[in-house]
Amino acid sequence: MSTIEHWIGGRFTAGAATRRGAVFNPATGQRRHEVVLAGPADVDAAVAAATEAFASWSQASLSARTKIVFNFRELLNAHVAPLAEIISDEHGKVLSDAAGEVRRGLEVVEFACGIPHLLKGDYSDQASTGVDVFSFREPLGVCAGITPFNFPAMVPMWMYPVAIACGNTFVLKPSERDPSAANFVADLWRRAGLPDGVFNVVHGDKVTVDALLDHPGVAAVSFVGSTPIARSIHRRASASGKRVQALGGAKNHAVVLPDADLEYAASHLTAAAFGSAGERCMAISAAVAVGGAGDPLTDILTRRAHDVVVGSGRDPRSDMGPVVTAAARDRIEGLIGAGERQGAKVLVDGRGHRVTGFEEGFFVGPTVLDRVDTSMDVYTEEIFGPVLSVVRADRAEDAIALINANPYGNGTAIFTASGEAARRFQRGVHVGMIGVNVPIPVPMAYYSFGGWKDSLFGDQHIHGPEGVSFYTRGKVVTSRWPHVEAPHGASLHFPTSS
Repeated sequence: MSTIEHWIGGRFTAGAATRRGAVFNPATGQRRHEVVLAGPADVDAAVAAATEAFASWSQASLSARTKIVFNFRELLNAHVAPLAEIISDEHGKVLSDAAGEVRRGLEVVEFACGIPHLLKGDYSDQASTGVDVFSFREPLGVCAGITPFNFPAMVPMWMYPVAIACGNTFVLKPSERDPSAANFVADLWRRAGLPDGVFNVVHGDKVTVDALLDHPGVAAVSFVGSTPIARSIHRRASASGKRVQALGGAKNHAVVLPDADLEYAASHLTAAAFGSAGERCMAISAAVAVGGAGDPLTDILTRRAHDVVVGSGRDPRSDMGPVVTAAARDRIEGLIGAGERQGAKVLVDGRGHRVTGFEEGFFVGPTVLDRVDTSMDVYTEEIFGPVLSVVRADRAEDAIALINANPYGNGTAIFTASGEAARRFQRGVHVGMIGVNVPIPVPMAYYSFGGWKDSLFGDQHIHGPEGVSFYTRGKVVTSRWPHVEAPHGASLHFPTSS
């Protein structure tokens, strides 16, 4: 059994840690690797390497930085397939989904290739007599990323390409459940010519996270995960003076109006609910059927759910793979059972799903529950599994009120043929990302990703323009170059323009 090590200062190392964690193949249920779990000494080593590298990397020219990011982009694009295989074997998602994850992350790398334009400042000539004013942005220092298991390649790529292109150095703490993707990427950065210490990987658990949050050498922390952890990380890192963006959980609704193309809506809801086994922060977990859309929509959703092929992520026939761990499977099945006991109607039941040849795998089949109400556990909990709850609403206004009453505000969607209804919806919901006939409205890299309410702690979203702002801080320079013969003209009064 191989051991997955840290990447610190340009080399793999087991570090000082004596603890190990297990890494499983979710499709087989078998333990594949063990991963070293960092303690404070390992975090110290990674931050020290990043601090040393920052001294020169932050002063590297925009041209030099951009060249390396372009090199990384080319290497990543050439290695989509092997990276997707790594993701599939440790996360469980099907290969096509894993490759799609890498390509969406690649879009952020391409965005970061334009960093010279993105870091341009402002200039005001002759703001006052003989005085010019200009601004520019500088990197922060050592930045940390703490990322979840569900997108082991894409979510870290929402962070480090922008941070590194801006002149920062980076310490990534990926999920210990599927850590190998981070090490694969570290080697690509090495091959791209990135100086040692600019990009580091420490594997670990809460001990590792706490060491990063408390470390005085870390200037900023980016996090994606559950809402309770996001809230805790934001509070703890902020208390130690760090800049923090912490993206939390979600309960994403898709509203289906009676005028929608129900076959189209059901097809996209099926993909959005069951793709990646529902382990997406942007997955649709609640379909709000308005008025007469309810019964025909559930009929189509039932048929579509039965058509989903569940199997190993490596099997090209599979539409959906397993969930990440046995504990995740058991929790999801428990919530389905709770929904049934609390009065929901189980139209499609994914509990106890078995795949021939993979009987020990962590599989849950597509599940559709109807007549769900907002008091049920299956509605209030973020399930993070292949479960779609259908909630009924009489009017579009009721659907909007239902969404706004939910504590999460990550993503939402509406299916309708009415432009007026879509416009009313997009202006009325208190949600950060909205799709119109698009169920998973993840924005392109040149926009920023982030939700509202309990889905985001901190005041800036991730990647895109807000990512550049997060990973830099501004300076404003007011300059004067007086003639040698000129009088000093100094005053004890507050300076004014003239």
